[in-house]
Amino acid sequence: MTAELVRGQNHPLSQARLEIRISAGTPIVAVAALGDENGRIHGAEWVAHPGAPTQPGLEVSRQAAADHRLAVDLDAVPEAVHRVSVLLALPVAGSGPVRFGAVAAPFVAVTGLDGGEVASYTITGLEAESAVVALELYRRQGAWKVRAVGQGYAGGLAELLTDQELPQAHQLAGSINDAVSQGLARSVQAPPPRTVDGDRSRQAAAPALGPDQGGTAPQPGPVPPVSPYGGQTPGGPGQPAPQQPSYPGSAPDPDAVTQPSAPTSGGPIDYSHPRRQNAAPPPPPPTAPPAAPGQPAQPVAGDATGWSMEERLYNQVWGMFEDLARTTAAYRSAVDFAESRMDKELEQVLSDPRSRIGGQGDAAREAARARHAQLVAQAREALDRDLAQLAAEADVVEPALPPAYARWDNPAWHAYRVPMEIPMALRLGDLHLPEAERIRIPMLVRLPLERGLWIDSGSAGSSDGSFTDSHAMSRLAMETAVAHAARLLAVYPAGEFTVHVIDPAGSGAQPLAPLVQTGVLAAPPALGAAGVADVLGRLTQRVDLVQMAVRGGAADSLPPGFDTSQQLLIVNDFPHGFDDRAVNQLRYLADEGPAFGVHLMMVADREQSSGYGPLLDPLWRSLLRLTPVADDHLADPWVGHAWTYEPSLVPPGSQVLQQVLSQVATARTKYT
Repeated sequence: MTAELVRGQNHPLSQARLEIRISAGTPIVAVAALGDENGRIHGAEWVAHPGAPTQPGLEVSRQAAADHRLAVDLDAVPEAVHRVSVLLALPVAGSGPVRFGAVAAPFVAVTGLDGGEVASYTITGLEAESAVVALELYRRQGAWKVRAVGQGYAGGLAELLTDQELPQAHQLAGSINDAVSQGLARSVQAPPPRTVDGDRSRQAAAPALGPDQGGTAPQPGPVPPVSPYGGQTPGGPGQPAPQQPSYPGSAPDPDAVTQPSAPTSGGPIDYSHPRRQNAAPPPPPPTAPPAAPGQPAQPVAGDATGWSMEERLYNQVWGMFEDLARTTAAYRSAVDFAESRMDKELEQVLSDPRSRIGGQGDAAREAARARHAQLVAQAREALDRDLAQLAAEADVVEPALPPAYARWDNPAWHAYRVPMEIPMALRLGDLHLPEAERIRIPMLVRLPLERGLWIDSGSAGSSDGSFTDSHAMSRLAMETAVAHAARLLAVYPAGEFTVHVIDPAGSGAQPLAPLVQTGVLAAPPALGAAGVADVLGRLTQRVDLVQMAVRGGAADSLPPGFDTSQQLLIVNDFPHGFDDRAVNQLRYLADEGPAFGVHLMMVADREQSSGYGPLLDPLWRSLLRLTPVADDHLADPWVGHAWTYEPSLVPPGSQVLQQVLSQVATARTKYT
């Protein structure tokens, strides 16, 4: 799942060869600069820009473009380099915008060479600035991290480079602007508004909100593609991205994708797809007849770009999320404008004593209200048109989803077979907005999970106005956790995913029955304080062993017979049965576990753990909060929407969960 960063936040990088994907609503200039441990740029030879697109370990686009792909090889940068800064600027030539406040907020994503999104950042809050330090990759204690910066400069590249202590900053800024102005005739303009049958290429993911972050993340004008999932987002649909809303890939920069990478002084670097050298993804097959003149195109499942149908559907789902976020934001913005305009006109009427009373004042007020109603009606008409297209697309996409992306009532589960490969993502539920109650967007998070899950069992009112008591909420929360765990077991190959359960008081026996009776658990649920200590001790030791092996470059030195499968720990009724030592172990697993194959799923009421004070606040913030009932708690940092989340639960009376888990148990027996 993608880490959806906010200004100042950082995230570790586990790969040396990366792509930095940039999306904006207008052509911009992308520059990458090398800095020492103090961030100082020593000379022009430390800057990769359109006039000198390659430097050791760096390659940038040779032109201004609405979408960029920058190549970075951290192993190839000189030893004196401790920081790689990504700089964005608006071209000074031409008739384009002169400040970032007049365009959509730029979106920057750090991805691996396989397109999997590691971290993303939407640069908000810019106004008069014409250049910005978007993010930086920096070396800390031998490891690399990425930090969201978002520092803008009204004086453009010259002021930015001067602030980086670059000698002759104004001369270099001038040469960059000259190189850009010479290539503006061939610059890549912002893509036109997408139609249903258009290219569905999106930003590379992966909810959180999604809603994490939870999981990435509009204005009335162009909007950068990101979501709240997570991963991530995100995520996101989880990744958040959206979590994630990790996210689908952006439109390719011709120089970065279709041309071989030029060698640098650090050695030749090939940033193309590892299995398809210097080739763009194959276009989706034309499976729908062309639409009649004046009629919208018929939607097709899998019409996004990708190397497989699974990837196409994944990208299409995120495209639907972005479209719904964008069209809803445009509608809300139009309504806000209509209301502010009416308020202003009414204020003008009241400010004139001659028009406060009498027929003239009444007529002015009626005219203001009529104009307001007309603007709102026009906005609603545009919204309904877009929602009709999205609803039609959702109707064809949902039945075509593979089991990992499908609801439990999807017929795909009736043909379920234990897979041989891990899917790209997993569905954790649905997302929707109040303006489009009928349209449900799958909340997808990338696998393996990069963030633990927290199923909130606290008493709360659901978004439909109903209220659930604490006992019923605890039961629903545990049923939700079991459904998520069953889905994780089902989408992994046999023997590659193991589930442990801590249920100190035994209160989750009934919801846990499907997992216990089918024999898919690693061991019976751990009971009491002794059971808590035993399970936490074993998993903590496992993380320590894998961590030492990986960081020491000796992954082959793990003990014989060591279980290398992904591990999931379900904790019910926290903090019952937990002492201070167990709480610290739990926090350790939440922080360090995901990077080394141990994932956490908490079923808990935050208020019940308040006795530990602020000690557990970092724990809750590190987990993706989900609810067992529909709730609008997932905030979208991209456009500010509050998305309503609905868990993916098994329909009442359905036996699909038992059937799927039985197949998993049978396959595991054959595997072992």
